[in-house]
Amino acid sequence: MQAVVIPRPGGPEVLELTDVPRPEPEPEQVLVRVHATALNRADLLQREGRYPAPPGAAQEIPGMEFAGEVMAVGRRATLWPIGSRVFGIVGSGAHAEYVVAHERAVAEVPAVLGWAEAAAVPEAFITAHDALVSQAGLRSGERVLVHAVGSGVGVAAIQLVRAVGATPYGTARGAWKLERAQEYGLEAGFAPPADLVGLGERVAEWTGGRGMDVVLDLVGGPYVEASALALALKGRLMLVGSVGGADVRLPLRRVMSQRVTIRGTVLRARPIEERILVTRAFAAEIVPLIARGLLRPVVDSRFALADIVSAHRRLGSNETFGKVVLEVAPPSI
Repeated sequence: MQAVVIPRPGGPEVLELTDVPRPEPEPEQVLVRVHATALNRADLLQREGRYPAPPGAAQEIPGMEFAGEVMAVGRRATLWPIGSRVFGIVGSGAHAEYVVAHERAVAEVPAVLGWAEAAAVPEAFITAHDALVSQAGLRSGERVLVHAVGSGVGVAAIQLVRAVGATPYGTARGAWKLERAQEYGLEAGFAPPADLVGLGERVAEWTGGRGMDVVLDLVGGPYVEASALALALKGRLMLVGSVGGADVRLPLRRVMSQRVTIRGTVLRARPIEERILVTRAFAAEIVPLIARGLLRPVVDSRFALADIVSAHRRLGSNETFGKVVLEVAPPSI
């Protein structure tokens, strides 16, 4: 099969599309013919040699989400008939014509979605749902601040916040991203300067001085301190990204006096048992909302798998809104 390979750490230009052996499903796995997949920051970091794939995952083939058809099943896999339309997340290896996944770690693609739209769903919506609902316990009527609101997870998060009955606010690098995000339910937003001056005043204005109930921080770095200062009494801070830096400052007096909860989370490196649990929750609670049109995947751009270098450059430009999708052509016979 054809797959994207990282022969050595480096920039987008090191990526190659080459022939590799097709994976075979283990007893409880399914083999999926990938019709579309999507890019994530993890793929860029893996290419740079800064974020290796978890043990047991494809080390040289990036890609952690996919949408496609079940082509074969392991001898103990019984959930999915051949031809089933499924999508899901793996530790790595999805930027290829075929990928294997545990049969309980995939969900059925709603009929309303084409392949490109389906590929834009798993990582964004599973991450947002797991962080906001399963871990932060988001409730109706609460206020939520989402950093990097124009990212794939960010756009999914503001839609999910609205679906829960809460109110989403956000930050982004450009005002145009905030304007686009309003189409998906953003209440108000702020494009802060590099030093984040003015963010505290905006939060006070939006919340009447009370602060945010939940902050979803997809950036890290200086945003962590600003997020902690933005929280209301018993607020919850969910740390999901570190592209802004991993060494952070925390205002401990504020954290303690406000009885703030700070929780870090990752998705890619979780053991298969945990990935099955988050996928089952996603299938039960999020997929039906997508099928009804209440939640919408957002595709920034589409590239052929062979144009992987351009796709990496697009995501690395920070000018995206939503997901960068890779469309996988039918494998040659």
